[in-house]
Amino acid sequence: MTEQHNQAKPSIGWIGLGKMGTPIVANLLRAGFDITVYDVEPSRVDELAAQGAKPAADIATLAASVQLVFSIIPDDTVLRRVALGSQGVVANAAKGTVYVDMSTVSPSVSEAVRDAARARGMGFVAAPVSGSTVLAEKAQLTVFASGPKDAFECARGVLETLSARQYYVGDDQQARYLKLAINHLVGSTAVLLAEALTLGKRGGLDWVEMLTVIGDSVAASPLVKYKLEPLKQRDFSPAFSSKQMLKDMSLVVDAGHAAGVPMAAAALVREQFAAYVADDGAELDFFSIVRAVEAAAHRA
Repeated sequence: MTEQHNQAKPSIGWIGLGKMGTPIVANLLRAGFDITVYDVEPSRVDELAAQGAKPAADIATLAASVQLVFSIIPDDTVLRRVALGSQGVVANAAKGTVYVDMSTVSPSVSEAVRDAARARGMGFVAAPVSGSTVLAEKAQLTVFASGPKDAFECARGVLETLSARQYYVGDDQQARYLKLAINHLVGSTAVLLAEALTLGKRGGLDWVEMLTVIGDSVAASPLVKYKLEPLKQRDFSPAFSSKQMLKDMSLVVDAGHAAGVPMAAAALVREQFAAYVADDGAELDFFSIVRAVEAAAHRA
């Protein structure tokens, strides 16, 4: 870590002010960080400018003016454009800049950004997050980080401010694989629970009582417990939408195939979400996949 990073908070550029980016940046502003922000939606920039952030006209200007660049964006296509385009981060940041991407993206695209950053003398850290928008607002997210250790140390203070837990898991793309492995378990849990609940419902169990017992059983993971109350109320407001889960399960399957890992279960879960998204479940919470299983049981 450089003397500059030891003595003062680094200047930050933040790209992506969606459901996660906006509360994260708001927390960093309250912690006293100097932050320049960019988003394709000017209203999101204006919202944070009112809280003290500096608006950037474009990514190139942002990247050239800060010590640390962060992005949290939707998918591989956007990351390629943001990181690797002629007006993107890598082409316009100064040598020695650290770039931290917190998106859920494929290891292959992340590797392309790593290589481009390395060629420019920049440090690239993959740091996807786990947690809901509520946890983002409370600065209680979990961060999985990997990349050059010195680059991670430069970003550590920022990551500690925006999250409750930070796991440095390796010097390359390990964080991408960890995030996808966990999301595989999360998406699969939703489908398994949907089938279990529908079976119990068909067997005459009371919906709320069944969920209460499951919450006290050996199958009650933190995820299941977190979802118990919304499920009891059949409140499928999207903390994380089915469309987003379909994207993540597709990343899981593709990464598995690229790594030579059989992904039979992940492929089945992806198929379930693909059918549900194509029907009417795209914007509902991914645990609403229970509706699709119930509908299939009704047709049987």
